[in-house]
This record gives sequence, C-alpha cells and structure tokens, in this order.
Amino acid sequence: MAQNATVFKAQLNIANMDRHYYADHALTLALHPSETEERMMIRLLGFIMHASERLDFTRGLCADDEPDLWQKSYSDEIELWIDVGLPSDKRVRKACNRAQQVVIITYGTDQAINPWLTSIQSEISRQNNLTIVRIPVEQSRALTRLITRNMQLQSNIQDGQIWITGDEGNVDITPEWIVSAGL
Repeated sequence: MAQNATVFKAQLNIANMDRHYYADHALTLALHPSETEERMMIRLLGFIMHASERLDFTRGLCADDEPDLWQKSYSDEIELWIDVGLPSDKRVRKACNRAQQVVIITYGTDQAINPWLTSIQSEISRQNNLTIVRIPVEQSRALTRLITRNMQLQSNIQDGQIWITGDEGNVDITPEWIVSAGL
C-alpha cells in the first residue's frame, strides 16, 4: 500500500448472473493521496465486474508497470489486466502485449474521453484482446455516495446492468462497451 494512503475496507457480496459467479470478498482498498474517491470506487467497480478468486488489486498508481487490478495464472502469466482512467497509447500497447485480456474502464465527461479515444484509435485497431468500458459520469460520481471506511456492499449483475447497494444507498450502473474483445 502507498505511504500516507487512506485505507478503506469493503465486505463485498457479488451475485453475477451473467457470469454465474457468486462469492463474498473481504477487500482492503488504499486511496492514494493523488487519487480521487471516484477513481477508487471505479477500481472497486472493476473488481465487481470481473471478480474471481485470483483477481487482485495491485500497487496501482505507485507502480508504472502494473495495472490497477490483475488476474494472474498459477504460472504467473497475466490473464487479465484492468486499468482505470485514460491510459496513454504506449501503456495500452504494453498492456495488450503482456496480458491475455486487457480491460480499460473509463469514466468522466465526454470532453475528456472523446479526445482520448481519438488519440489511441490506431492502437485500438491493432489489438484483439482489448476491451474499453465507459461508466457514465453521473453513475461514477454516484458511486462515491456509498463510501464509508468500512463498507458493506452487495452487488448484483444481470444482463450487463450492475446494482450496488450499501448502508449509504444504492447505485445503478449501466456500462457502455466502447470496444469489446469478447470477455
């Protein structure tokens, strides 16, 4: 964990009807001093969307050569690389060369996302293992309402729709699949 990070705990119950994955996870999230609460919750959403017993948070912002989350095989190969935000085309290329599947979860306004998509368009066209998901800005911001230092969250996923409920309320997420590698 990053030095001076704020630590959050999340007891997470996931019922993913689309993937037939049902499990409880006790997670520790470190909010890096340069990270927003919205970004931290998008990382948590990335976990919810792709949860497995081997999906782990990495050092994230503290390590240039690691994604925000990854799933490694038992032989230490990167099966799934998940980045949050708007990574450079160089980082996208690096991720696609190192991992079997790459997922980028974007959030924010169209004024930020659209120029980024244009800037990495040539990289997108070359990669067959890349998925880009956009979380609408009002939904990503709504996730921050669920934050407490010790979160108790239930998530349900069905037909691509994500419902997250906690002590502070609930949020409905409808991810927009910009590029899909068939995950």
